[in-house]
Amino acid sequence: MCNYDDLGKRIKELSGIGVFREHEPMSGHCTFRAGGKTRFYVETETEQALKELLALLGEEGCPWFLLGNGSNLLVSDRGYDGVMIRLGAEFAQLRTEGDVIRAGAAVPLARLANAAADEGLTGLEFAGGIPGTLGGALVMNAGAYGGEMADVVQWVRLFFPKELPPETERKKWESAGERMFIVPGSEMRFSYRHSLLKECRAVALEAGIALQSGEREAILDRMAELRKQRSEKQPLEYPSAGSFFKRPEGAFAGKLIADAGCKGLSVGDACVSEKHAGFIINKGSASAGDIRALMDEVRERVEKGSGIRLEAEVILLGEFGDGRSI
Repeated sequence: MCNYDDLGKRIKELSGIGVFREHEPMSGHCTFRAGGKTRFYVETETEQALKELLALLGEEGCPWFLLGNGSNLLVSDRGYDGVMIRLGAEFAQLRTEGDVIRAGAAVPLARLANAAADEGLTGLEFAGGIPGTLGGALVMNAGAYGGEMADVVQWVRLFFPKELPPETERKKWESAGERMFIVPGSEMRFSYRHSLLKECRAVALEAGIALQSGEREAILDRMAELRKQRSEKQPLEYPSAGSFFKRPEGAFAGKLIADAGCKGLSVGDACVSEKHAGFIINKGSASAGDIRALMDEVRERVEKGSGIRLEAEVILLGEFGDGRSI
């Protein structure tokens, strides 16, 4: 059992901790604008601070979760009994090295896509409207409009705070320091909404994004076109976590949900969008419990009508699960 009183004091003594707060409401850190409090909220400004913090949490046996923009996360109303960690300034840097952009895990995908466009580099246009960070995108192999991270990731620098991968795997990777490796994109086990980071307790620190030379104006035009499509087809005017369910093999979640008569279905202020049935939106004051209850109802109706059980894409933390799988 974690001694939070002692742990809080020890965290505050670490250098490189930019923000430390107790009982932080997660509704302010998740795009659903719902959810309870986390026991501790910590922002680490440097890699060294992150490593020391994770070592301390491992020593104390305290659960932790690495937070990006909270665009694919729902924390239960009862909160998260652990430490929510957000990466700070040192992780938000990027620079261009030829046709490769080297970017920290805290860089927002939209900023990364815009930087690529400014450099006349094509291949990342699909990411311009995705609201997450690079780190979260690597975990989920984020994608849209026919593109995904697997298409552009050249390498990822990973830190393993506890268990190391098998030696047979490590031999294929370049060592980048103690418990740290540079993993080629081809070794990241990317598949639909999945990566190596869903299989092990590792932290992505930065990545190399390999692109191709293109015409800046054409790149900007394509990004504007995708933004227009997104605005027309998705309920961006409401808080949500994007597509709530993964795409089932051979089908589309939104269509299955619509065919099951779930458009407009609501629990409290949680509602299945009339604009895009794949989205669960918060129309005002939905609780995490409302959103979870609506998720369960949609699943039940879709399974009853089609025989397909939808799998949530959104990560549920707290009483919903441990954040590793749902």
